[in-house]
Amino acid sequence: MDSVNVEYGADQIQILEGLEAVRKRPGMYIGSTSARGLHHLVYEIVDNAVDEALAGFCTEIHVTINNDNSITVTDNGRGIPVGINHKAGIPAVEVVFTILHAGGKFGGGGYKVAGGLHGVGASVVNALSEWLEVTIYQEGKVYRQRYERGNTVYSLKVVGDCEPDKTGTMVSFLADKDVFEEMEYDFNTLKQRLREMAFLTKGLKIYLEDKREGKEQKKSFHYEGGILEFVQYLNKSKEALYPEIIYCEGEKDGVEVEVAMQHNDSYTENCYGFVNNINTTEGGTHMVGFRNAITKTFNDYARKNKILKDSEPNLSGEDIREGLTAIISVKIENPQFESQTKIKLGNSEARTAVDNVVSKQLEIYLEQNPSVAKAIIDKSVLAQRAREAARKARDLTRRKSALDGMSLPGKLADCSDKNPENCEIYIVEGDSAGGSAKTARNRATQAILPLRGKILNVEKARLDRIYSNAEIKAMITAFGTGIHEDFDITKLRYHKIIIMTDADVDGAHIATLLLTFLYRFMPELIKQGYVYLAQPPLYKIEKNRKVWYAYDDNELDSILKEIGRDNNNKIQRYKGLGEMDAEQLWETTMDPERRILLKVTMDEAAQSEIDLTFTTLMGDKVEPRREFIEENARFVKNLDI
Repeated sequence: MDSVNVEYGADQIQILEGLEAVRKRPGMYIGSTSARGLHHLVYEIVDNAVDEALAGFCTEIHVTINNDNSITVTDNGRGIPVGINHKAGIPAVEVVFTILHAGGKFGGGGYKVAGGLHGVGASVVNALSEWLEVTIYQEGKVYRQRYERGNTVYSLKVVGDCEPDKTGTMVSFLADKDVFEEMEYDFNTLKQRLREMAFLTKGLKIYLEDKREGKEQKKSFHYEGGILEFVQYLNKSKEALYPEIIYCEGEKDGVEVEVAMQHNDSYTENCYGFVNNINTTEGGTHMVGFRNAITKTFNDYARKNKILKDSEPNLSGEDIREGLTAIISVKIENPQFESQTKIKLGNSEARTAVDNVVSKQLEIYLEQNPSVAKAIIDKSVLAQRAREAARKARDLTRRKSALDGMSLPGKLADCSDKNPENCEIYIVEGDSAGGSAKTARNRATQAILPLRGKILNVEKARLDRIYSNAEIKAMITAFGTGIHEDFDITKLRYHKIIIMTDADVDGAHIATLLLTFLYRFMPELIKQGYVYLAQPPLYKIEKNRKVWYAYDDNELDSILKEIGRDNNNKIQRYKGLGEMDAEQLWETTMDPERRILLKVTMDEAAQSEIDLTFTTLMGDKVEPRREFIEENARFVKNLDI
């Protein structure tokens, strides 16, 4: 082996000064430098203002997207301290914005509970901004300090006077284009997160304004009912099983617990856990405590009141949580998270506290509301029967596949390569397009699964119906992972699952049905980036025996500008994949060198909004769907009528 001529000694160990570390490895601190990371900067500053609200000192937060794409966050809290921090020898505000792991959240009485726990938020935003300016209102004076890429431009100074009782902090910053791949803030993304924060902080008013030219809009959020209103909002596209929302609140071992829940007529569980207002997308001990409490309490009630006979088995937690929307919010002084990203809580006292508070208060509620208790238990019994029927159907398919050597669905044209990393499967709408795709494909790496018609809408079906649906069964078998609790990503047979439907309203509906199924039963495929949407062209342009393809109207215009608009142009508008022959389908939609694929991604932090969107679009209620279409119609660029 050749020796590598690079010195590796004590002087090669780099010490990254101050905020240099953040600029060198931004992903470590904000997750990514994509659009998600860009929006994360706003949340970090807003989190600090929300912590002031949790401490009881802030009632209003204003977030503004300015015309130059900078952000301003203003709160009416106490204002970051301006006095000298004797340990650092500089004003406390400068410590907060220029030193990592510094802040009022490490004990010392600044905050009892806080969302911004690692003390890196403000300084990380500062490090990743072209400039940041902080203005503080305190004791009749207005203080200001400015930084550029984390470096102090001038010392903290008094720039004016204000009313003696006015307090608060205003932070303005411009994200650094040298760091972020994307610089465009999305109003809807910010709106969803700020709405969630307002629900979780009862009484807090949050205002969002977009001042960018042509995008001007405003939204405000204020919920006196807190998480009760959150559940009401999440259930608005569903039919509630009983009118009131069950609410439990209490404190045990220093952990404040607040739970709101209500069952609806759907078949999916939507339970979300929050710790100090942070969305713990992977759950943790507080969620375990909640699940234990409701499983035990409902079974005890059902036995005691003879709704469940002695010969009948207990209801599983899954049965009881069918169609349940719940918010589990805990406030805890020293939360222990299982990772830097704060998505799974580890404190054992949180499990005990939630279990205790929910068990006691739910037991009293059920005794006082027997009709509600019976409605929930009846629904759970139906869920139990459907789950049992689904298990039998699953066992039957397992036995059959064990006998016939794990047979794949008959209509699947599989690929010869057996390494999943090289393989992709096209889910194609209709047999005619399926036929073209089978002819066009690269047989080594591309598999084709044609589907007949529209698949079952899983948003309106229980497990037993899902398992007995031929089209869904074909997909489950082809993917190889199983679904739901049987899901195992290591058995995935293709690392690209490509949904290929016609570029029209029907095709979009079929793609949405497929995405609903994947999101509800195999979400990990989306989370890990294995799901794609093919983008077939809308137009074929021919002139003097030359051919061009356009994927939207803008591209058509630019091609026509380039080749000249005259009578020699022959323009074909594709109505569906079936209109293309195998060669055209390969050239435009299947050739890895030339095709356009859209990767389907999901922001786990916005999971409650994703759930709500699927329910609104695919559920039974018409009114919320009409509202959704009216609200979003102005964003539609191409619409086939």
